Amino acid sequence: MDETNTIKVPKPIAYGKGGPMNTAFVIFEYLDMDDSGGNQYELGVQLAKMHRNFSPDGNHGFQVDNTIGPTPQPNLPCIEKWADFWGTHRLGHMLKLTGKAGLTAKEIGALQTKTRELLSHDPPPSLLHGDLWGGNKGFARGADGQSVPVIFDPATYYGDREADVAMTHLFGGFNNEFYDGYESEWPLPEGYERRQTVYNLYHILNHDVLFGGMYLRQAQGMVDIILEM
Repeated sequence: MDETNTIKVPKPIAYGKGGPMNTAFVIFEYLDMDDSGGNQYELGVQLAKMHRNFSPDGNHGFQVDNTIGPTPQPNLPCIEKWADFWGTHRLGHMLKLTGKAGLTAKEIGALQTKTRELLSHDPPPSLLHGDLWGGNKGFARGADGQSVPVIFDPATYYGDREADVAMTHLFGGFNNEFYDGYESEWPLPEGYERRQTVYNLYHILNHDVLFGGMYLRQAQGMVDIILEM
């Protein structure tokens, strides 16, 4: 993400393992965060520019598996067809972790079929943040004292850019200026609104894995919406 020279991210300085427990560590540059806010229009523009960086081999995934929060997130093997990648490494993965999310085998089959239908638009594999809720974006003061948009704590992979934009709607924190900025740089394609629920189901299922409670019911409601599309 740093190498795209688009939106600001904390620059990685060093990583490794050490200490008596051979614990993994990573060191990033210090950012002087501006709590007063900043230009969300520019945040949208810069995110769209980052999304114009594509997978070098044309496949969806990443060179390593990673995590979304503390939850394991598989990215390998990389897969050419987006619908296959999402069905295997995102929806299928979360259904396993949630014990099928309380769905019957018939409901799971219908959900997988409908998801594949909705994700048949064959998007290019863009570099994604992967966990773009409001708490993972902000504004940092540059050397000139001006605030610049910054994103951090990613769950990076190459996939449909709509997945990043969809999550910005899930928990708030992004205003209309952000979406205007994104659209000015790279307008979203037709059908995005329908696919948004498909992408956000992944994150709500992950919240059920992490926190339980109401999230399973919310996920089941989203499944109902998808099946009615």
